[in-house]
Amino acid sequence: MTAAGGAALGRAALAVALVLLYYGFSIGITFYNKWLMKSFPFPLFVTLLHLLLIFGLSALARALARCRSGRPRAALSWADCLRRAAPAALSTSLDIGLSNWSFLYVTVSLYTMTKSSAILFILLFSLLFKLEEVRVALVLVVLLIAGGLFMFTYKSTQFNAQGFVLVLCASFLGGIRWTLMQILMQKAELGLQNPIDTMFHLQPLMFLGLFPLFAVFEGLPLSISEKLFRFHEAGMLFSLVGKLFLGGILAFGLGFSEFLLVSRTSSLTLSIAGIFKEICILLLATRLLGDHLSLLNWLGFAVCLSGISLHVILKAMNSKGEKALKLHKEASSDPDLELLLQHTEHGEEEEEEDVETPQEH
Repeated sequence: MTAAGGAALGRAALAVALVLLYYGFSIGITFYNKWLMKSFPFPLFVTLLHLLLIFGLSALARALARCRSGRPRAALSWADCLRRAAPAALSTSLDIGLSNWSFLYVTVSLYTMTKSSAILFILLFSLLFKLEEVRVALVLVVLLIAGGLFMFTYKSTQFNAQGFVLVLCASFLGGIRWTLMQILMQKAELGLQNPIDTMFHLQPLMFLGLFPLFAVFEGLPLSISEKLFRFHEAGMLFSLVGKLFLGGILAFGLGFSEFLLVSRTSSLTLSIAGIFKEICILLLATRLLGDHLSLLNWLGFAVCLSGISLHVILKAMNSKGEKALKLHKEASSDPDLELLLQHTEHGEEEEEEDVETPQEH
């Protein structure tokens, strides 16, 4: 095997390993949330606790990275955080909180399918802010995803309107969340290109943004519940704390695995992996949790996936076009290359004249 072939094989093996790591955390936290809500029905409190754990783990990761590299990490003041990161933090906390809340009412399959509609809202915001132009292909993507979602929920035997509305609101907030997060991480002056730094700075704001919702809906029920503060057995309390801590590790691992997958491969790899991840979740939900899906539901899922796949393909084509245009601009701005091209063109003209001269005689 050649050195180039060995390097390509190594990159492919790394990509597969990172995809499997991402699958483990992403699929794991989905089924974990559904499993935990059955025994501890306080999703907003769980989300708040996970935010604190993620903050602690990201602070530890930053400290280890600083000791290893000897360079200081990005640090924003509270004023900068509130002014620049608060909208992204609020939308992210509400997205996660409502998603976890929905597990009290909906199946994993309905949650997965409805959460896929976040692409619809991302596209709508892109069109609204003129980040995208209205094209036939984009309209087709919207119709496929919306049509597939309608087919999946139509006459579903396990449909719950309250849970569906919660997931749909979470998807809407997810569209805002990822748009704002992309803008936030692309601001070079903030120094938040690394998601570990982003998680560290956003978790306190996310906690403050979600706490009022928790206080209104879960504060009193949790305070009088025997699940936590009025426990009778210490063993049950320690078991619950262990379950909650496991969720925080899964949430942190999911964010970190996404970062590794994108940084070592590409965002296209993450998008494609996300499509197959949803297929895996639905298959596991029908096998492990007994979710019932009719032929129409599966057909709706296939239609929705085709819309998502078309969106991924369009993004890949646009990305290649932008890279080619950038390379062309860089090449045309190189004075040495311009001089070489001019010299070559001049030489070609002289050769043409030499060829044409005998023909004239």
